[in-house]
Amino acid sequence: MYATDYEDNYFLKVAARINFGAPSEASLRYPDDPYDRIWDSDLARRQNFLVGVAPGTERISTTKNIDIGTREYPPVRVMQTAVVGTKGVLSYRLNLEDFPANARAYAYFAEIEDLGKNEVRKFKLKQPYIPDYSNAVVNIAENVNGSYILYEPSYMNVSLDFVLSFEFVETADSTRGPLLNAMEISKYVRIASKTDRQDSTVVNALRSASAESLLMNEGDPCVPTPWDWINCSATTPPRISKIVLSRRNVTGEIPPELNNMNALTELWLDGNSLTGTLPDISNLINLKIVHLENNKLTGPLPSYLGSLPSLQALFIQNNLFSGEIPARLLSGKIVFSYDGNIGLYRGSKKHFKLILGISIGVLAILLLLFLGTLVLVLWRKKSQTRQKAGVSAHNSTKPSTAHSLVRGNLKDEGTTCYIALADLKEATDDFSKKIGKGSFGSVYYGRMKDGKEVAVKTMTDSSSHGNHQFVNEVALLSRIHHRNLVPLIGYCEEEYQHILVYEYMHNGTLRDHLHEPSKQKKLDWLARLRIAEDAAKGLEYLHTGCNPSIIHRDVKTSNILIDINMRAKVSDFGLSRLAEEDLTHISSIARGTIGYLDPEYYANQQLTEKSDVYSFGVVLLELISGRKPVSPEDYGDDMNIVHWARPLIRKGDVMSMIDPCIAGNAKIESIWRVVEIAMQCVQQHGASRPRMQEVILAIQDATKIEIEAQNKLKSSSSPSTSRKPESSRKTLLTSFLEIESPDFSSGCLPSAR
Repeated sequence: MYATDYEDNYFLKVAARINFGAPSEASLRYPDDPYDRIWDSDLARRQNFLVGVAPGTERISTTKNIDIGTREYPPVRVMQTAVVGTKGVLSYRLNLEDFPANARAYAYFAEIEDLGKNEVRKFKLKQPYIPDYSNAVVNIAENVNGSYILYEPSYMNVSLDFVLSFEFVETADSTRGPLLNAMEISKYVRIASKTDRQDSTVVNALRSASAESLLMNEGDPCVPTPWDWINCSATTPPRISKIVLSRRNVTGEIPPELNNMNALTELWLDGNSLTGTLPDISNLINLKIVHLENNKLTGPLPSYLGSLPSLQALFIQNNLFSGEIPARLLSGKIVFSYDGNIGLYRGSKKHFKLILGISIGVLAILLLLFLGTLVLVLWRKKSQTRQKAGVSAHNSTKPSTAHSLVRGNLKDEGTTCYIALADLKEATDDFSKKIGKGSFGSVYYGRMKDGKEVAVKTMTDSSSHGNHQFVNEVALLSRIHHRNLVPLIGYCEEEYQHILVYEYMHNGTLRDHLHEPSKQKKLDWLARLRIAEDAAKGLEYLHTGCNPSIIHRDVKTSNILIDINMRAKVSDFGLSRLAEEDLTHISSIARGTIGYLDPEYYANQQLTEKSDVYSFGVVLLELISGRKPVSPEDYGDDMNIVHWARPLIRKGDVMSMIDPCIAGNAKIESIWRVVEIAMQCVQQHGASRPRMQEVILAIQDATKIEIEAQNKLKSSSSPSTSRKPESSRKTLLTSFLEIESPDFSSGCLPSAR
């Protein structure tokens, strides 16, 4: 709820949480606050707590319900009380423990008085004077579209002294004095020491290999609090001493980096689906207890296991281990359980290896005979199929393997379906209906003999780069399949032409819908969210569902296609690259499309998955604003959509960003959620950008907000039932902006999002 940028380096510590206008000195907490935050009464005047109260300060309250549906969800009871400055001023002074420091503060305003028709309540922050915050006018009713609704602007990364004096004053055109329901002030606290990097590598690998809710554990494993399945030492840096992942659906092999965790004392990996051999753990001199039972581990038991100086218990039952058990494990000094491993034997079974070897040899021979027979049958069937299609094959001018780009560069000749040029000419009426232009040529509409509608893309770039794009796209799309990726139906290489055949997408590109409204119908906000989620899922599959992962490298609205059901699929993989598992990046000449190109990738030529994330952030900004990524008319020659959006977001002025086509017809909280994740995606440095999985969750949050709002509207009991105005984090005009994130090298603190 209280998310800050750079969570790996800072967390928030509460300095003050005050309930203004409270009826008594008692603090308020659970069950009134489901998160058990403790709200101190402004009447509980501890020494130097709240003093310097301005004349005319009065306490007001209401029994009416307050709509608190904003991000922080303060308690209704806290928002039902407030203080007002009847003489135009609200001022207090309080001490902040462990200050001066950088802080994040929240002010909570809810108009709980029924103002007259011509009455308004407007005020400004006079003290402390912070230019952008203090120049903003607070108009509660305007910001939240009505009374009894919470408005919660936040002061991001402000520097506060030990004695904080704050003062709100009404504006000249206001008829009522300033009002304040509650306030929270939290200090940014630097996380002093992170978990040892080698330990973090192992637990992050195990977390990623689990199908359970381990993805909830993010950030540093030990700091500020350890994940729920590990124990950490009190040393600097912290070391992981215990891992407990019993029955957590962990798959794959045990990370070999485990051998670097020399502070580990207990390892519990039982009841999972771990495979492979036991990695080298000879360096784990402090290891006492090991539970590996009920997995699928194979191979022999290393002889050093019995010599680990601290080992007290080893449980490996019900696995697939084989070979002779080291004698020291059977000495009785170590609790050792190994039942259920039929391949394990004590030293007395002299002929076991011979018997096992003969058995494996016989099985191997039988398997080879079976595979040989299967290959022969398939070859004969394929030959018969070719003979039946003989006329088409004999008339084809398909080049020999020696001149074929695809067949010469791909190991598997059956990579994807080959389609004869004559068939494509017939399907496209001799390439007569042009429907677009791809990354390396024109695209034509076609209908195959079986009725399937196709998009036929011809390559006009005959350079080596163009040839590489052609081969690359065939190679990649032949091995990946996902409902949010445009499927490749086949390819053709004849008469020196290179052609790709895709499934036809009836509703064109996302770019058409956003930037050529005369051609396509308007997209409402919910439709844009669904398209964004579909495209994000396609990219997330490329990044995490493929091995090795794939970096698209040209994510843009014209490469997001819309099918007949208005669902999105990512296309055009000519520039895509396979990631290398043992590298953090790929050194590559920067390629892509202006406006979408990751500035970090452009600067250092190092391609990562976060380059796709940046490009997708630009796509999200297009969906929100309806503007093009680069437009001299809109932004000037030296600006783009990111440069244009960034200052508006810092000022909280999301209304100036919204596409007029969706303005007024979308929940502002939903738009804010997408704005926030979009701005994270286009951070200057890739390390500060989210993963595609996080982007998907944010879009789903926004969709949920929008659907719930629409359902509430539909379920109104009668036409006379008034609908509550939307809760909003939106304007405060130019207020409460996020200031530019400082450079860490200068020792400054970051801003918060």
